[in-house]
Amino acid sequence: MNFQDLRKGPFFVLGPCVIENMDILQTIAAEVDRLRDKFAVPVIFKASYDKANRTSVSGYRGLGMREGLQMLAEIKNQYGFPLITDIHESHQADIAAEYVDILQIPAFLCRQTDLLLAAAGTGKIVNIKKAQFLSGQDMRYPVEKVRSAGNEQILLTERGTMFGYNNLVVDFRNLPDMAAIGCPVVMDCTHSVQRPGAGGGKTIGNREFVPAMAMAAKAFGANGYFMEVHPDPDNAPSDGPNMVFLKDLEKIMEKIIF
Repeated sequence: MNFQDLRKGPFFVLGPCVIENMDILQTIAAEVDRLRDKFAVPVIFKASYDKANRTSVSGYRGLGMREGLQMLAEIKNQYGFPLITDIHESHQADIAAEYVDILQIPAFLCRQTDLLLAAAGTGKIVNIKKAQFLSGQDMRYPVEKVRSAGNEQILLTERGTMFGYNNLVVDFRNLPDMAAIGCPVVMDCTHSVQRPGAGGGKTIGNREFVPAMAMAAKAFGANGYFMEVHPDPDNAPSDGPNMVFLKDLEKIMEKIIF
């Protein structure tokens, strides 16, 4: 994929939180493919093979690296989507880079120097999610680490700020602050409505605010929009309360694009 096209916007990062099975991946991918064609916008398909930062040790993490990446490769072969997935440890960068186009650095790990350098060294696009404890301006330091490895293909993603007490607050000024660093900026419209750990050992959220998050981000100049979607989010094993119903995705995208 052409990184420079992501500067033009809008583009979308869409998919489930975590890989459950191929049937659900196919259901989501088919609808996302239809909407990509209908709206003629770039779409990056997202899913995690492992959720290593679950609230509880009993939380569902995924199918693992090898099986999950192979499933994503099948989706790419069938639909032609560029792929994005999370990595959590430095050794995962080269393995994941064999399958995906963008390596995502989770928010809690965005200051991990070795992880950033490993991702940068693959030559892939690196999406750095802004930590819940950093300002938009502070993201220049993770960016400097990636650039120090000779990689200028960097996305920055806003996903809210945490002050404790099981909630997140979004300061939309972070979007232009991060854009000033020289990177395309993405609004994570679903993780920003999370209520971390507020569900008795699991994270819950308020998906009804996702469209408003997207429209506010549009007003502040976002290039991309990240939304996790699922055909039955109320029964999804991870992040269900803040994921968008797949049936509602079309109308949300339409508002953003037009």
